[in-house]
Amino acid sequence: MKPVVAILGRPNVGKSTLFNRLVGRRVAIVNPTPGVTRDRREGEARLGRLEFSVVDTAGLEEAPESQVEVGMQKQARLALQRADAALLLLDAKAGVLPPDRFFADEVRRSGTPVVLVANKCESRRADFGLLDAHELGLGPPVAIAAEHGIGMADLEEAIEDALGVASPGEEQRKTPLRLVIAGRPNVGKSTLMNRLLGDERVITGPESGTTRDAISARWNGDDTVFEFIDTAGLRRRAKISEKVERLSVGDALEAVRLAHVVALVLDANQMPHRQDMIIARRAIDEGRAIVVAVNKWDAVDDGRAALRLLRDRMERSLPQIRGAPVVTFSALTGKGVDRLLPKVVAAHEVWNRRIATGPLNRWLAGIADRHPPPLYRGRRIRLRYMTQSGVRPPTFALFASQPRGVPESYIRYLINELRDFFEFPGVPIRIEFGSRRNPYAPV
Repeated sequence: MKPVVAILGRPNVGKSTLFNRLVGRRVAIVNPTPGVTRDRREGEARLGRLEFSVVDTAGLEEAPESQVEVGMQKQARLALQRADAALLLLDAKAGVLPPDRFFADEVRRSGTPVVLVANKCESRRADFGLLDAHELGLGPPVAIAAEHGIGMADLEEAIEDALGVASPGEEQRKTPLRLVIAGRPNVGKSTLMNRLLGDERVITGPESGTTRDAISARWNGDDTVFEFIDTAGLRRRAKISEKVERLSVGDALEAVRLAHVVALVLDANQMPHRQDMIIARRAIDEGRAIVVAVNKWDAVDDGRAALRLLRDRMERSLPQIRGAPVVTFSALTGKGVDRLLPKVVAAHEVWNRRIATGPLNRWLAGIADRHPPPLYRGRRIRLRYMTQSGVRPPTFALFASQPRGVPESYIRYLINELRDFFEFPGVPIRIEFGSRRNPYAPV
């Protein structure tokens, strides 16, 4: 028997639009007039490889005014009781309204596993509503745009977690870990990729510009499927003159944007180079996890001094990825290359790490006691509560009394303390500020 998923929410948040998207055809009437949907409507849904029965319900009103509305709410509550999981929709463009808070409390009390879904996230106007959704205390919202089909993969994963089952064929469609091999020209990127694959998959040579396209290849490890992507060497923009090279660099930067982990390949004889730091900053801006891969290590005379120089430069120039793993090897001989992939897998796990709200707020309380925020316009900024709003990279929503008054220096302090306490080495951390009330505080 297929699991049942109910779609709930106040009127006009897009429940029927999402229902139609899930069943794959226009079944429910979609109209901006409130109250168009009155009875429960059921359909057979397919999302990726996940199959389930989905129930569209009437919009929940905090205070129904007519007998019809009372009956509509009864139908919605019956759907909630009989469902294996519920999707509570809100309109991210409109933000969190009082009816959203009222029914979030009701859904939470029901005991049914709930996925908070922020709809209409196709534009930047939805950013503040997406942040405000954390105050409902139902965990991080899943950002979607039901009308445009945006965010359906994330919704599929969230429904799977709520139902406690994996979708059919989960092992066969396991997403590979996308490792992008990036660096300056002639640092040994293609040689490294061939060594990892155990095959002459890409052309290598002493001439710069040998690799032009971003070349990808899959490789099955013991427990992880990898997708290795070799990229063109990235030089300073002023030195890029040929059109083909400009296209190659654009291809490489796009690969970095879509990476899970970036292996920043350095030449042990020429490190640390300014261009290496620029490439690393590009990966940080894209929110990627980074592993520093130092090639040609067999040609280094004083390894300790070389590593000390590298770590000092990274500490000064790349504090956003403090603690990033460093692996030394020779891609040409293969010595030390076997240490790279375990570091990549560990970095990927950190990049996907999620911290529970309770430990986060206990940590925040301790931070506020030891090093409180500064005054802003004559008043002390109060840090109210914190929750993790996303992963890949780890992203946190922090609600404060005067979020605009928190200086950059204090944000950097919070990030550094967060990184050390919860062990987030080598990945960028983002903190987003809001000013709503704490949903966990007593009323």
